[in-house]
Amino acid sequence: MIRVGIIGSTGYAGQELVRILLQHPQAQIVWYGSRSYIDEKYADVYRNMFRLVDEKCMAEDMDQLSSEADVIFTATPQGLCASLVNVDILSKTKVIDLSADFRLKDVNIYEKWYGIEHKAPQFLGEAVYGLCEINREDIRGARLVANPGCYTTCSILTLYPLVKAGLIDPDSIIIDAKSGTSGAGRGAKLPNLFCEVNESIKAYSVAGHRHTPEIEEQLGYAAGRSLALTFTPHLVPMNRGILATCYAKLNNGADAEAVRAAYEACFADEYFIRLLPEGSLPETRWTEGSNFVDIGFKIDARTNRIVAIGAIDNLVKGAAGQAVQNMNLMFGLEENEGLKLVPLFP
Repeated sequence: MIRVGIIGSTGYAGQELVRILLQHPQAQIVWYGSRSYIDEKYADVYRNMFRLVDEKCMAEDMDQLSSEADVIFTATPQGLCASLVNVDILSKTKVIDLSADFRLKDVNIYEKWYGIEHKAPQFLGEAVYGLCEINREDIRGARLVANPGCYTTCSILTLYPLVKAGLIDPDSIIIDAKSGTSGAGRGAKLPNLFCEVNESIKAYSVAGHRHTPEIEEQLGYAAGRSLALTFTPHLVPMNRGILATCYAKLNNGADAEAVRAAYEACFADEYFIRLLPEGSLPETRWTEGSNFVDIGFKIDARTNRIVAIGAIDNLVKGAAGQAVQNMNLMFGLEENEGLKLVPLFP
């Protein structure tokens, strides 16, 4: 059994990790870490865990945990994992960080976009970006994995085959993305109160969202050069889900047949990526509660643009499910072990 510790187990992503790992045949949770609920029963924090989890929440002691767990998930705000991780910890256990601390390779870009000092830049070169469908082999041998964000996972996977195959102009990319409110975390925040979000939709962090450089960096690897794109997130009044509608100018010779061939070349053997048939477009409801990524596209011949659309559950493929997928790779398990989650409906 893989002994698992979770720091930040009482946040939305942390609770989703617990839900998935309780059903994982090769994993045992040995530490329910929480800063806000130390010594409180986990099932009192999340009543859906009543009679499923008897343990109490423990402190976020990464040093002690590294001696008790084979892998540590850190589902915490930006800055915490970088302030805790060190050479000794990484010599004893593996770390999968769900924050943005190790996603960007350039410490200056991280500090510019996140507005905080990076506490462990010495590990940026080692950390593997945990997008399994793209970096699978590097993840297998990693001891520190940077789990991608929800917007980035959906956007990158939707666009990566098109950029890699040279079918679109990377500098023409515009991403219009929508997220459910769970993407903002469980903390009490005025903008996320029911009356603030119900019956409304709004754009936020326009021309400045923190996931922008992450998307640019990863798509830049596919393009073989740096690129700049426009990313605009929106908050919609639903619990879960990401829908990324991506626009780009087609290069000469790119048609529907070439586009589908590019997606199939990248993703034909991927369990979690579902390329929809012609005429079908993704909806968040068909991925809810699962680790699937649904992708569809439509070519606008009038404007010579493609509209590529991706949908995921932000808490599963966009966070906890992807983290478990990374764990499976790191420990030599089948990649979909414990993750064959059928989407919930209605």
